[in-house]
This record gives sequence, C-alpha cells and structure tokens, in this order.
Amino acid sequence: MQAAGSSFKSRAGAALADATLKSAIDRTAGNAETKRAAAVGEFPQFDEARKLGRRIKDHVIVHLEHYLIEFERNALRSGAKVHWARTSEEASRIVVEICRSAGAKRVTRSKSMLGEEIGLPHALEAAGIERVETDLAEHIVQLAGETPSHIVWPAMHKTREQVASLFNEKHASPPASESIPDLVHSARQDLRQKFLTADVGISGANFLIADTGAVCTVTNEGNAELTTTPPRIHIVTAGIEKLVPSIDHAFALLRLLVRSATGGDFTQYTTFHCGPKRPGDADGPEEFHIVLVDNGRTRMLAEGLAAMLRCIRCGACMNHCVVYRQIGGHAYGATYPGPMGSVLTPAIDGLANSRDLPNACTLNGKCAEVCPVEIPLPTLLRGWRDRSWKEGLEPLTVRTGIGIWAYFARHPFFYRLATAVAVHWMRLFRKGGWIAWMPLAGGWTQHRDFPAPQRATFIAAYKAMRKGAPNDNGT
Repeated sequence: MQAAGSSFKSRAGAALADATLKSAIDRTAGNAETKRAAAVGEFPQFDEARKLGRRIKDHVIVHLEHYLIEFERNALRSGAKVHWARTSEEASRIVVEICRSAGAKRVTRSKSMLGEEIGLPHALEAAGIERVETDLAEHIVQLAGETPSHIVWPAMHKTREQVASLFNEKHASPPASESIPDLVHSARQDLRQKFLTADVGISGANFLIADTGAVCTVTNEGNAELTTTPPRIHIVTAGIEKLVPSIDHAFALLRLLVRSATGGDFTQYTTFHCGPKRPGDADGPEEFHIVLVDNGRTRMLAEGLAAMLRCIRCGACMNHCVVYRQIGGHAYGATYPGPMGSVLTPAIDGLANSRDLPNACTLNGKCAEVCPVEIPLPTLLRGWRDRSWKEGLEPLTVRTGIGIWAYFARHPFFYRLATAVAVHWMRLFRKGGWIAWMPLAGGWTQHRDFPAPQRATFIAAYKAMRKGAPNDNGT
C-alpha cells in the first residue's frame, strides 16, 4: 500500500514497478473477467435483466424520499432502531455511541465498503474498541495494516505466498503450508472464538427492502452470518441508495450482482435480516440498529450524478479496466478504486482533492459495456474533467500544453508539419520496431516500450491510399 500523503502519479509509478502486484492482479481480475463472460454467455436474458436493473434503480432514485420513509416505517415496525447520518463523521459517531452504550470491548465486522468510506475502522480504534474483521480477505488486509484494494476482493493485491508469510507472523496457529486449505484453516482457528465472544456485530447491506424494512447481505464465506447472529447487538451501516421497493426487485438485482462480481449464478450466502430476535427465535441479536448514510449522495442527485447511484458494487468495471489492471486499487488513494471510484471519489472527497482520478481513465468504454446497471461511466468521467477545467483545477503545465495543441489543431498546415517532424524525430529512438527511451516520454517508457511509428503520418498515408499509390510506409 502506498503512503496516503503521496500523489496519484507517485503511487501509480510505484505500482507499475511492482511485478508481484501485477501478477496478483492478473491472477484475480483475469479470472473474474473470464468467469463473468462465461456466466453472461449462459444467461441469454442478461441484456433484458440489465435493462430491468437499470429501471429499478432509476425508479428508486427518482422516488428516493418515498422509499426512505417506507423503509424506516417498516424497519421500526420490525423492532429495529433507525439512525440517520448526513456525513461520514456523523455515521461513525453513531456506531461508536451504540457500541459504548452496550459496553462493547470487541466488535466483529463483515466486509463493508461503506464502513471504509465513513472511516469506521479508525473511529473504533480511536474509541479503544477492538475490531475483528471476519471476511478472510479483510482479515488479511487488517493484519497487514492496509486498506482494501478491491471492493469484492479486498486482498487481491496479495499473493498466496505473501498471505502465508503474514499468517506465519501473526497467527497463534500458523498454516501448515502455503496451500489455500491450510491458510483458511489457520484463519478459522484465529477467528472462530472471536466470532463467538464479540459484543457487537457490524455489517453493511447489499440491499434495503422498503416494503418489509429488511436488510439483505451477500457473501461467499458465511462470515456475515457469524458476525450478525451471535452478538447481542447487530449494527447495519448502509448508503441510502441501497434501497429497492421489494424482495422481488432485490432478487432481480441479485441475478446481475453475482454474475458480474464473481461469475456465479448465486452466492453461497444470501441472507435477509429483519429486526431483532423475537420470542421463540433460536438465535439473533437482542438489538438491531440501522444507520442510513447520505455522505454526499443527495448532493450527487443535484449535481447530475444520479446515474452513479445505480451502482450495486459488483466490481466488474475495475476487473475490466486497463488502468486498474496495471496499478491496482491502492494507487487511487481512495476508498473506491477503478472507474466507479474515479466517479464517486470527487463527489465524496471533493474534486480539488481527486482531479487526477478522472484524468487517469483512457475512456475506452469497457467499464460501461460490462456494468450490470448500464452506468455511463466514461460520460460521468468526462463530466468531471470538464468541471475540473472550468474550475481552473488543472495545473498550468496542462493548460499550457492543451493550449498549444489547440493552436496547432486549429491550423492544419502547422499541425501536419508538426506531426511529420514528430514522426521523423520519434523514429530516431526506435530499436527493433519499439521505442524504449525518448526524451519527454519517460512516463510511458519507464515501465513499457512504445511502438515505433511508421515513416509517414496517418494523413499522408491516407492521402496516398486514396490516390492508389504506394505510401511512405511501403504499402
């Protein structure tokens, strides 16, 4: 993980130079890409399901106030306690106060990016409350003192060998080998007693069901059930955009979520929590709290970012992102990495603090192609770029460079002359058809070669082709 105070460019540079990181990302994201393609191929109705998912989310966004009121009413009716938080600080304070009121010394927490967004791990630590991450990948990240690098696979930046070394150092029962079963067994030995002795369990929510007041969690390990059921108190933290009108709508979105995230038809554990333990129930919490978090979401509605509130946090956009696949999640320096993070982070943290992220995108559009709810991510990213330019946030060097390019673009003769000179000059540095070093191109050639250009510019080659004569490229 890169230092929090470093710039995006320095973090990205360090990530590009890390061959082990690249191997770890390729191993996980490449597998996810392949499995998603297979899952979608076996589901002929996927495109129709996407359109339905988009309609469901858009409907809720338009009628957000109505469904928030309905959800609160039904959650209260089930015995839950509902709390409202406008900011991340307020959300963390509410959770800590509930824990303190319960006299909690230890809390277990299932994987929740909303918890990371509101800074809950730091808030619990500052309050002197032991936090136990129960998701295996989050457990790995916690032991390493890092933050998640992916919203579905938080420890995807770690190789199996690195995890084995970490467990050997941190676990009372080290793994017998570097095999996956032995690593899982070691983690189970370390975590199981903590599951059973926690005072409070904290989870996120994949969906909030308005007509019942229920909360839906989706996991592959069962850690959420062990987090939410044994403790006396269960706290849910959820963004207000997680609402769906009914359980039928939740299942419609689950068909998209799982296929897009892991390439499966369904997860091993899809659980609906509705209120605290009732008389006659075999288990369950005595208190059930739901913290509904805004943290900039209503502001996104007002600023033309409503489409981003469709996001169901599947991670498909980053699994297919050519930038994320090169640098991983930590280089983004934010809670949410990849394309979706590059849209969300300026909305949450402010554009002035994160203008590099929208500019890091190639705008190739792959993220929009695979998004299960058809979020126009490249369009939203271009919107942030446009706003950054209008607000004067771009460095003087960038504005000057674009101004020079604009001058040449408006004067075709000078543009063609400049490109002809540039092509000839670039070929001076070619070797075996590639450019490995060239002045002013270190940002690219430091970590990869650049293909040498042909002898002629595109315009010259095109004119020659139109005339039917051989061009300067020899064709």
